Amino acid sequence: MIKKVNRKAERERRHIRVRNKISGTAERPRLCVYRSNNNIYVQVIDDVRANTLVQASTLDKEVKTKHSNKEAAKEVGSLIAKRALEKNIKEVVFDRGGYIYHGVVRELAEAAREGGLEF
Repeated sequence: MIKKVNRKAERERRHIRVRNKISGTAERPRLCVYRSNNNIYVQVIDDVRANTLVQASTLDKEVKTKHSNKEAAKEVGSLIAKRALEKNIKEVVFDRGGYIYHGVVRELAEAAREGGLEF
C-alpha cells in the first residue's frame, strides 16, 4: 500500500539538512526565505547572536502585490536588498528554506542580487 507523502515534513527535513551546512555570522548573515500559500517572508539573520537584522514580506506596505507569486517575489527581493544595504549588509548566505530553487524562490533571489546583495 502506498502512503501519502507529507510534503511539509519533507520540506522541513530538507531545511534541517541545509541548515547543518549554512550559518549566518555578523559579517555574512543568512538570508532566510519562507513561502506560504498566501505570502512570502524574508529575513536577514545573524545566527551567532540569534538576531534578525532585516525583514521584508508581502505584508509590508511598500509591496504592491499581495500574493505569493513571482511578481511579489521580485518586489520582496528588491525590498530586502534595499533594507539590507541601508544597514550596510552587502554579503549574505542564501538559505532557500528547504524549497526548490525554482519559481518564486528563484525570482526572489535574482531580485535581491539585482538590488545589490552578493551571494
